[in-house]
Amino acid sequence: MPPMLLEIRNATKLYRQRGAGGKSREVAALQNFNLSIPKQPASIITIAGESGSGKTTLAQLVLGFTHLSSGQIIYDGQEITNHNAAQLKTYRREVQAVFQDPFGVYNPFYRVEHVFHMIIKNFKLSRNKTESHDMIEDALNTVGLHGEDVLRKYPHQLSGGQRQRIMMARAYMIKPKLIVADEPVSMVDASLRASILDVMIRLKEQAGISFLYITHDLSTAYQIGDQIFILYQGTTAERGSTINVIDRPHHPYVQLLVDSVPVPDPSVKWQGEIILPPEEEMRSSVHSGCRFYPRCPKRMDVCLEAQPPLYKIDEIDHQASCYLYADCPISTEAQQPSATAV
Repeated sequence: MPPMLLEIRNATKLYRQRGAGGKSREVAALQNFNLSIPKQPASIITIAGESGSGKTTLAQLVLGFTHLSSGQIIYDGQEITNHNAAQLKTYRREVQAVFQDPFGVYNPFYRVEHVFHMIIKNFKLSRNKTESHDMIEDALNTVGLHGEDVLRKYPHQLSGGQRQRIMMARAYMIKPKLIVADEPVSMVDASLRASILDVMIRLKEQAGISFLYITHDLSTAYQIGDQIFILYQGTTAERGSTINVIDRPHHPYVQLLVDSVPVPDPSVKWQGEIILPPEEEMRSSVHSGCRFYPRCPKRMDVCLEAQPPLYKIDEIDHQASCYLYADCPISTEAQQPSATAV
């Protein structure tokens, strides 16, 4: 097995939710999630799913914004909860973030150049102004921008695509090993998405930077993702090669998700309104079984007994969490001990 950059083992994040009558219950935002990103070659791992599936919770856990209820996140061979101050600073440098809102991350009182100067100062990246200037210009050129065009402007004077590419340049300048990109193209128009996705591919191929790409857009996942994990209510419904999973989905939820992507043909009509059970009903009724049970067209009695493990669909690491494939071998990750709340 190649050395791993990031390993997530049985990651579980529980929240306590107060309901009617003052009673509270635990809701799993993420449950027994496993993922491995090798050091080489660099890759783009996509985390996809609908709103509330646990995508952003995973990003926040990896970035250290919140903590696991149980499980482990291991970076470069060491669990991040055991990091001392120096190791934590190294982790912050090597694991960077690009967020969804390309405007909200800026301080509107400062010019764009302030973003880069703060990074250079905090991480002591250069020895003099000339070196700083060259470093900033190189980072901007990497994402298709030039210093004279953007550095003296305020954030509101730039387009959404420019602001997002500047965030990519800021992350690249630190020379990270992993960038957590949380919906980086969802708030820019379609004409700019391709340029940002192209930046991600070039940073992977030319700079050797891996990405944890959080998205609800299967089309962009298909364009740039090497591997994909499709989540449903905090659990992994299906995972594997992006092309295999989207071209040949096996989990009933993933099949519905892929089929819901509109076909660019006006002669193909949508099949009418989809009526779903209430979210609260879905979460409470499948507490001990498959969470997709109330919506599943292929549900069986066994689905209510326990959450199905990930079954190996083929030998190319394509896995699906569904009892329809109970005759297939269980993934080795699914055979790990279940995480328990602490």
